[in-house]
Amino acid sequence: MSRIGIVEVEGILTLYENFGHLPTDIVGADGKVQTGEKAHDVLDGIIIPGGTLLESETMTEDLANEIKLINDNDGFILGMCAGFQVLAKQTNVGRNSPVPIIREGLGLLDVKFEPKINTNYVTAEVADDTTLFTKDLMGEKLRGFHCHTYGEIESNDKNLIYSNIQRSNYKFKPEKVLSGVSNKKGNILGTTVHQILDNNSAVVDNILDYIDAKDEYEDIKLRNKKLHAKVFSEIGISTGNIAPLKDEHPEVPPMIMLMATGSESGKTFLSSGIVGALRERGIHTYVLKVGPDIRDLSPSLYVNKEKLHDYASIKIGNIGQTPLDEVLMSIKNKGYDLVLVEGVMSAFTGLLNEKTPYSTAEIARAGNIPVIMVSSVSKGGIETAAVDIEAHMQLLKKMDITTKAVILNNVYDETIAGHVADFISNKTGLERENVWNVTKAKFESKGRVPEDYLQLEKFTKASKDVVNKDLDVMKIYEMAQKPEFRGYLTYDEICDLYKN
Repeated sequence: MSRIGIVEVEGILTLYENFGHLPTDIVGADGKVQTGEKAHDVLDGIIIPGGTLLESETMTEDLANEIKLINDNDGFILGMCAGFQVLAKQTNVGRNSPVPIIREGLGLLDVKFEPKINTNYVTAEVADDTTLFTKDLMGEKLRGFHCHTYGEIESNDKNLIYSNIQRSNYKFKPEKVLSGVSNKKGNILGTTVHQILDNNSAVVDNILDYIDAKDEYEDIKLRNKKLHAKVFSEIGISTGNIAPLKDEHPEVPPMIMLMATGSESGKTFLSSGIVGALRERGIHTYVLKVGPDIRDLSPSLYVNKEKLHDYASIKIGNIGQTPLDEVLMSIKNKGYDLVLVEGVMSAFTGLLNEKTPYSTAEIARAGNIPVIMVSSVSKGGIETAAVDIEAHMQLLKKMDITTKAVILNNVYDETIAGHVADFISNKTGLERENVWNVTKAKFESKGRVPEDYLQLEKFTKASKDVVNKDLDVMKIYEMAQKPEFRGYLTYDEICDLYKN
């Protein structure tokens, strides 16, 4: 019986994709499968998913040794995204640091990584068919997506796959980039092309052929289904916190949006905390992102043990993945009790662009999605945040967008926040009890640059703890409403509303 392992340690996104429904065994930090055997003794191959493995520093010596022994046994090894970085020599994880922050990998691939952000859906071309993964696929086009911060690859190994991307580092820059590397022996693949197994059955067939398991695939998929259910039941990783999820769910889940007065307001932090807190209460919540930066979804997907679907990225202008009307169709009958939408930048960033839609507010209005306005008070102070919130809520009202609540994030003075809550309620008519204060999270971090040096396990625990302490998540759930696509305002209508 063939057995294929998948690494699950803190900081890893185990169910971010299906990996061709190949994994049958979990491999933990001790390098052993769930039945207690050492991985290299029982596995035909191993998959290392993406996440924050290097930042979290959860690749133990025992696990590293088992991966190396699988290589010695000629088993296959597939490293995806951060899993690719783990297989490499080193990665510079200090994108915003004045000096490089180097994290060493296992050195099984002669590769170095530098920062380069890319979140494109891509087609990738096979340039070398002398490996087990790409056998007979020379010149074939593979489909998938990129979602990484460290995508500049310097390789002295077999360069297998090149992706055609449209954007990098937030700029339109079409180019062909290296996205898949193998060792000289051809049994290891590191790639930045997510869903390379889910979308390309020929690669799965090659793996099955290599381990002589083509006739076992249906049995492998059955064992994978059991593994998926076990992994999905836990909130996060190594928490022992099993979600009491319900058996019945609405056909069309209600929706609510976190919308902000500006960037770095804490939307991603709050989203993952709300997801975790609701899941503890049996509410299955999926998070969507307005625009293309699907990296922001990683914390909620980590908590929820969820796959990144195409509809998770709502298209605005020519960026992002799925138009809102298609998103609203796609979320039907998926087992969600709530869909939380995370906005992009400010509510109105891009509002006056002639492309429609091009802002968070336009998405909320088109889907008739109620919003919770979020503002961080740590930059301009609590008083300034209140003025910003009032102005935002007035324009939202003109656009026929309902604001259900306000979150003042990173509150440092409860007395001032109380005065501000009175101000917001008096000026906007919002009930005073729906102006909420969230205190600043305190958690140990090994990183020096928080935006880039994210540690999923610490970030999500801190977010859930803060949300449970400061917010009534069941009230958020009750504020959500069934979405209804009602079309977009025209550019002229938006300009009139904005000016008047």
